[in-house]
Amino acid sequence: MSARPDPLLRIRQDVQSMHAYAVQDSAGMIKLDAMENPFTLPPDLQAALGERLGRVPVNRYPGARVEELKQAIAHAIDLPEGSSLMLGNGSDELISLLAMACDMPGAAILAPEPGFVMYAMSARLQGLAYHGVPLTPDFQLDEAAMLAAMRTHRPAITYLAYPNNPTANLWQAGSVRRLIDEAAAFGGLVVIDEAYQPFSSHTWLDEMRANPQAHAHVLLMRTLSKFGLAGVRLGYLVGPRALVHEIDKLRPPYNVSVLNAECALFALEHTEVFARQAAQIRQERQRLLDTLSAMPGVQAFPSDANMVLVRVPDADRCFDGMKAQGVLVKNVSKMHPLLGNCLRLTVGTPDENTRMMAALQTSL
Repeated sequence: MSARPDPLLRIRQDVQSMHAYAVQDSAGMIKLDAMENPFTLPPDLQAALGERLGRVPVNRYPGARVEELKQAIAHAIDLPEGSSLMLGNGSDELISLLAMACDMPGAAILAPEPGFVMYAMSARLQGLAYHGVPLTPDFQLDEAAMLAAMRTHRPAITYLAYPNNPTANLWQAGSVRRLIDEAAAFGGLVVIDEAYQPFSSHTWLDEMRANPQAHAHVLLMRTLSKFGLAGVRLGYLVGPRALVHEIDKLRPPYNVSVLNAECALFALEHTEVFARQAAQIRQERQRLLDTLSAMPGVQAFPSDANMVLVRVPDADRCFDGMKAQGVLVKNVSKMHPLLGNCLRLTVGTPDENTRMMAALQTSL
């Protein structure tokens, strides 16, 4: 009997050479590696949500409730006039759909680095060229390098995370405006990724609302993950109605489940709870920064997100030492040359943060 062909031959070679997105095993650990909101719902709201989800008609495809969710989000963010909104199964799906929408011969995607890995991954999976532009050593946009790269590559999409992951900082508004203007000159899109908006001191949505003409090619993306619904997987894209209309054509039917939609609607009805949680996270973030500033050999970088980037003398040693003490953070030191000896610390509950700082101090 002749040998059968290897079915792996049907899988693209570039896919076979890739590494899958890695999720760390967090069983039994204080989990501070993924920028999740550490707070659960109060018991009374847990019970109310459970009872409400029990009434959801899971035997039916998603319908009107998803449209009601879109309207609720539009009301909550004061959707700018002339804009539209579409939902995604987390921001990851929206990023993939944007790459698919712009997949034309010679198209490219550009983003500053280090940044969110899914910008590059979605581009490459879709067959688009990807160009990363290094930040400055203090993790600011290298505006001159970004402008030069945009003029050379004329990217279909330029991503600007605001705040950035994993550096946690906001870009200077003047630089962002000039990059947006540059993209307009060659008809490129700019996507402002505001995944960490609940913890930020500024939102670019205010700029879009104040000057819609300058933002006719700008899309803004957010997620409810950092808001407190990481397990629900819901993101949304905001932008000029005509642009969103075209991208929405690529959205799979029923991409948001009835349970996801109902959870999100419930959360939007109790925004005061999540607002209090976000305020406490911001307060704890400052406590972490103050504690870190007093640790010899540790450099903590400014943060407008629910994470803090720190540079330590030996990232591998600190990471392993903290893990051995039951505290899981993210070792980003190998992600990019600019991140040498850096760890990313998610802001947790007060008790989690105290234990994280103690574990870090012991591991230095």
